[in-house]
Amino acid sequence: MAAALLANTLYSLGFVLEKRALTSLPEVTIRQPARLLRLVLGSPLWIGGSLALAAGFAAQLVVYRTLPIAAAQGIFVSGLVLLVLLSARLLGEETSGRERYALGAILLALLMVVLSLREGSDTVSQDAPYPLILLVCVPSLAAGVWLYASAERRTRNRHRRPTTGVEYGVAVGLLYGVSSLAIKGVSSHLTTRGIGGAVLDLLSSPYPYLLLFTGAFGLVMSQAALQRCRASLIVPVCTTVTSLFTAVLGTLSFGEALPDEPLRLALRVAGTALAVAVLLTMPKHDTAPQPSPPAKELASP
Repeated sequence: MAAALLANTLYSLGFVLEKRALTSLPEVTIRQPARLLRLVLGSPLWIGGSLALAAGFAAQLVVYRTLPIAAAQGIFVSGLVLLVLLSARLLGEETSGRERYALGAILLALLMVVLSLREGSDTVSQDAPYPLILLVCVPSLAAGVWLYASAERRTRNRHRRPTTGVEYGVAVGLLYGVSSLAIKGVSSHLTTRGIGGAVLDLLSSPYPYLLLFTGAFGLVMSQAALQRCRASLIVPVCTTVTSLFTAVLGTLSFGEALPDEPLRLALRVAGTALAVAVLLTMPKHDTAPQPSPPAKELASP
């Protein structure tokens, strides 16, 4: 529990620091990944945010070794409250009334998932069949990249109203959902006795390669989206998609049984359905005040 709360704090702080750094940088795009990396790596504030996210990743490994997937996701998403508070305080972002209701409904949905858990009766699985993991992850990665590319094409339309970033959040959330399953898989291999045996066992699994793909694409995609959209909206959407993906497909892939009691099962199913319904009805166009746009890049002499 302490590791999960620490991960929440580090992730929220990391995203806010990265967003603050991105607002002072020239516009970045996924079509120029090398330029994007050069710009962000030249920002000490962005590096501080990325280090906070890396520390959150380490804390997440500890959580997955001790808690069922669904329980871990319920705790992780509680960090959305801290993220919204930090975004308002440090970034000057404001959420509309409809968005606040949506975030409240998401928290209610995930509270229902947490209430469906019972300590001692929920098993923590340590492995999953590799073909099943690939069957779940590969189509999800393809869907995330396609959805992001579609959102990019629509954004380039000059006459289109400003987007809230829901499409970006869903796309990046799918990638991070796959990454979350890979983290769960990596954590299971860390239980192997002997460092050499653990490394060889890990390299023969798909998990490090899924992490490399989601890490590279997720970094570029998330930074470009985070610069264009409010962190207080895009990060909650991304986090919710990641949590639902991990809680539902991760539970099935790793064989962690659903509750036997009707009430607990109903809470988990209803909580998941409510979160999905909120995502589908969230506003697609932005009406909230925006922070100042990123500085324009100086033309080369």
